[in-house]
This record gives sequence, C-alpha cells and structure tokens, in this order.
Amino acid sequence: MQVQAKVVTTNAPIAAEVLCEGKTITPIYKIQGASSASPLVVKGDNESINEVTTTGVVTARADRLYKGFFIQDPQGDGSPLTSDGIFVHWGASAPAEIVPGMEICVTGKVQEHAGFTQINIEEQQKFSIGKHVGELAATPLQIKENQSLAQALEQFEGMKVVLTAASDMQVTRSFSLDYDSYRNNMVLSHQAPLMKATQVYAPLSAEAIALNHANIANQIVVESDYKAEHGKVPYFPNFNAENGYIRIGDTLTNIEGVIGYSYDKYRFMPTNEISASDFIRNHDRSEVPAIANQGDLRVASFNVLNFFNSEFGGDANPLGHNRGAKIESEMLLQRTKIVNAMAAMNADIIGIMEVENNGFGELSAIQNLVDALNAKQAAELTYKFVEVDDNNGLIGTDAIAVGILYRPAVVILDGKAKVIATPEQHIEEGVVTRINDGVKETNPAYHKYQRHSLMQGFMINDQKLTIVVNHFKSKGSGCLEDWLSFNEDSEPEDLQGKCNAFRVSAAKVIGESITDLDGDVLVIGDLNAYGKEDPLAVLTDYDANLNERVIKTASHTRLNGLDHEVKELVVDKGYGLINLNTQAHGPATYSYSYNGELGNLDHALGNSSLAARVVAIEDWHINAVESSLFEYSSKYTGELAKSENAYSSSDHDPLIIALAYPDTKASAASLSFLGLLLLSALGFRRKAGVNNKSGF
Repeated sequence: MQVQAKVVTTNAPIAAEVLCEGKTITPIYKIQGASSASPLVVKGDNESINEVTTTGVVTARADRLYKGFFIQDPQGDGSPLTSDGIFVHWGASAPAEIVPGMEICVTGKVQEHAGFTQINIEEQQKFSIGKHVGELAATPLQIKENQSLAQALEQFEGMKVVLTAASDMQVTRSFSLDYDSYRNNMVLSHQAPLMKATQVYAPLSAEAIALNHANIANQIVVESDYKAEHGKVPYFPNFNAENGYIRIGDTLTNIEGVIGYSYDKYRFMPTNEISASDFIRNHDRSEVPAIANQGDLRVASFNVLNFFNSEFGGDANPLGHNRGAKIESEMLLQRTKIVNAMAAMNADIIGIMEVENNGFGELSAIQNLVDALNAKQAAELTYKFVEVDDNNGLIGTDAIAVGILYRPAVVILDGKAKVIATPEQHIEEGVVTRINDGVKETNPAYHKYQRHSLMQGFMINDQKLTIVVNHFKSKGSGCLEDWLSFNEDSEPEDLQGKCNAFRVSAAKVIGESITDLDGDVLVIGDLNAYGKEDPLAVLTDYDANLNERVIKTASHTRLNGLDHEVKELVVDKGYGLINLNTQAHGPATYSYSYNGELGNLDHALGNSSLAARVVAIEDWHINAVESSLFEYSSKYTGELAKSENAYSSSDHDPLIIALAYPDTKASAASLSFLGLLLLSALGFRRKAGVNNKSGF
C-alpha cells in the first residue's frame, strides 16, 4: 500500500459556539437521522422548510463529481444507525482554503437530492472557516449480518470510510467504461461478485426476482472525483496489464474515501492511492487451464471478439463491414493474444465465434489465425479448419461467422461440414398493433438475423463425435416481441434481454437438426442466453407439463428464404441435451460479465452418451473478469501499455471440455500382448515342474 502522509485528529469537539458565532447548532447526525431520508425534510418534499447550521471537519473536496465538499463530526453520537458525515453542496468548486482537515461551519437548507442527503449553500454560501486540525481518521466500513450493503451504506452516507479485509468488498465489475455516465469506474459488492439471476434461476421465478433485487442492493461504484483519463485509474497509479491488474472477485483493502449517492447508486469517492498489494486475489490469474492435459480429447468454445483482417490485405466479407481492429498493429496484437490463449488451452477441436466471414482462402481471417496458431505448435499438433463448399465459402450473410479448428493428428473428419441456417425475422411497418394508454399503435419494421451454425462430424479412435458451433442473436437490439411487450427501450421484466423468443426459434432449429444424429453430439458456442434462460431450457430439459413458464418462439420468421413460423409457437418439450457445466459444477458458472453481473453465455451441451464421457469442464477465466482496457484496442486506453499475454484476449472466457475417448484397439492389443506373456510364463513354469496350483 502506498502510505499517505497526513495528520490524524483526535475526537476533540469543535468549538462550535466560536466558529458558528453563537448560532444554534444542529449536529450532523441529527440532520442525517436513522432512516434513508433526513427527519428535517418533510415526506414528499425534497428540502427542509428552515435552514440549519452545523459544523464539522472537511474530509474531502468533490469539485467535479458532486460540486462541493464533505464534512464530518469528529465525535459523532456513537450510534451505528446514524451517519456522522454529510455533503455540502456548493454548486461549483469550493474556495481553495476549504481543504481536508479544516474546521468549518455551514448554514443552509437540508435537501434530499435524488436520495442523497446534503446541505445546500449554493445560493447564499453561508459558511465560516476555523483552524486546520488535521485530517480525520477513516472509519472502517462494516456490514452487519443480515444487513444489505445498501442498508449499511445509508448509515455511512457522507462519511469518510476505509475498506478493510473484514469489509469484504469485492470487485464485481472491473475498471472499465460505465455506459450510464461515460466514465471509467468500477463496482464493488459485498462478499462475492454478483451472479446474473437468470444464470441460476428460471426467469420470473420467485428466486430470480429475489436475487435480482438483492443484486441491486449490493453494489457501490468506485468513482473518482475528476473523470479518469483514458487508460488510468486515478487512485491506482500502477494499473497495468502484467502485475497491476484488477480482476472481478478481488477483495479491495486499504482504500479510503467518502460515501455519496447519485443516479440511484451509492458511490465511493477515493481520497488516497493504493497499490497491487491492496488487492486480495481470491481467484488469481492462471497461465494455463487446469484441464489443459486431461482426457483423451479436449474441445473448446471461444468467442474471438471480432477477429477481422479484410482491411489489412484480407478478403472482403458480405457486408463490407469491419467490426474488429482498425489499425494493423492492433489486429496483430489481437491475434497474438488469441493465439497465446489457444496455445495454452491445448484443445484438439476449437469452435470459434466472431471470426470475419470472408471465406477459407489464403487471405481469409480464419487462415490468418490458423497460420499464426500453427507457428506455436509442434508439427504433430498443428491445426486445420473445417471448410464449407457452398455459398462461395461463406457461412450465412453476416460480417462475422462461426468456425471450427481441429488437429488432424488427433481427429479425422467424418463427412462434409453442414451449415445450419437459423431463422430470420422479417415484418414490414404497420402489420401488427398494440394499445398504448388507450391509443392504437402499429409496429415499426423489423429485419433481424442471427449467425448460421456449423455442424461437423469427427472420428476419434473409431468413435463418432458431432460438433455443432453456434452464435445466437445478441441481447442488445430489439425484435418484434420486445415492441409488443413495450420493452423496445428497456430491459424485459423476465431479465432475458432483447430478442429472447428469436433465440428460442434458433434453439428449436438446432434441436431439430441433431435429433436423428448417431453417436455423441456436442453443441457449443455463444448462445447469448444465460444458464436458466429459455433457449437453454429448450435445448435441455424443458417440459411444459412440469413448468408454469410458457416458452414461445418468435413470430414472422423465415428460414432459407421461406416462411418458417409466421405465428409464435408454444414449445412443449426440450430436446434433452445435458448442460455439461451445470452437471459438473452446478448452475453458478460464468464466462461473461455484463453490467457487474456474471453468467454463462458460452455453453457446452451434450447428449447422454457424450455427457458420460466428460472428464472435466472449465471456464478458463482469462477475459470475463479482466478489465476491457487490456484488450487490443487503444481507442479509449490512452498511453496504457498493452500486453501480448492471453488475458483480455476477448470479452468471453474460453470454455474447455475434456472427454474420454480411449483407444479401444490399443487397449485390445495391450490385453492380447499381456495374454501372450501370461501363456508363455505358464508354459515355462510347467516345463520347470512348478506346481501351478500355488499361483502365478
């Protein structure tokens, strides 16, 4: 920890009668009270009727984030229910002489500003400054048993606190861009990172609703006063990609700051600096997956975060779009990071998502990637990729596609690859209606697509394995069903994101495509659905007769250019695949982080014969828990040095499955050889006159 030089005051009371010129003093803890709002503000109002005068010691200036300063009573009332600190709103930068450690008396009205208790002196600026008594010691943040983090923070609102190991505040979103405020910051939660409700519980179940509410109450944003410069963490000057990283799940200690509230979230504004030693690494980086050498065969699923090469001499893609690196040096860095991750994974088959859809020629992105990967492999462990003959070597019509890499020395292709077309949703403007506050409205046009899937059979030791690689529609932009349910601009109530029914339609098509396959079947990829969401239920064990939840497909869908499901259809039963991660580890697994919550978008689903072969399965946490600032792009990272290491090689963690495929021929040959040895030995013993009844 970087030691901060300061003078720590004692709990000596301020000479308020001198500082405040004989005015009636209302202590800060009386202003704060023991509830979420000040008792001096009438319920339903946001400001007290009368002005109050209070006094304290300045603990922090907040020139940009809140435009004022924090003060605290050095004695307090000793009650854990009331805060001894409060924010004083100035409206701009306060005078330079108002600094931490300075006694001050302020007079103004008490406000509940969007839930933040403060004293407003913006208009008349009634204050008087006393002497500098030294900075107050920070109070350790404590969260009591059976108390939510939000309840605890309300009791510390406006105070200067310090996080200790006992506070047990863990990173639940690493330092990265906050799309609500367009600031780089990070989020902490108490005891553990937050898990997406629909990762572990069925949508709209009582458990999912309760967990979602608990997650909302278990967050605090670590927010610097001044907007952080690109690539810098203001309170962590040694932030770097090699040994100064911040990972989700780290416990943060020794950081001091004041507790504020804005935009419906509690915020912790640091007042000191920390170092890497102040992070307790509960789940630190690993250089290789734990299962990298387990099983007879390893299969991996890896979203490679828009690996494109068309702007750097590669072939064009169907849309002419570049969603990846805009600078060649960044593309090369991206490739190096991906290759380093793949080499460490040591998988024999790798299903990839988000590779540029520009064919399989010498100038294709997949060839570019495989060439770089093979440069790091022994000759007997090099990779090839599965090729598609039709559609000019393209998989669907999107700028990105799925792909399959494999080691010919380990597995043999069984037949040609098959592209599984996935549904599209097409509906023109004004076809369907909804009633909005008594007014009939007609729909906007929707033309939605999702990436086609790729199926390939393999033989390993004379045993058949079929791999299906998928990348379903994202949760971002909406489909017709979101408009019909008034969720076109908001998160759906069931927390499954936009276009859930559209993903169900894709899951249904995949389920139908594998129904009659022989041998082992493994469905992998980025399904853009968490573990208990509808698309997973459809592919696994859903039974309408045993569930209250009704699962429906999307309407107005087309498949291969023909009408598919014009009307939504109710799903009766799932396709019986087994979620291999859940089978091995339970539902609380993750490969992705979004908005401070963890969950699996990347899945491995197998039929029963495949599930019986699972030796181990691992989400290798090299990406989801890392800061996105370590990714290849330098657009918002300033002078931050990049690393070629595997961490932040994508925004998704790779998923690796180790499978048992013993060489039955080799086993039979070994048994035959042992048998011959046994017979030879017995024959020798007979010739020597040994009594065979005594045993070998």
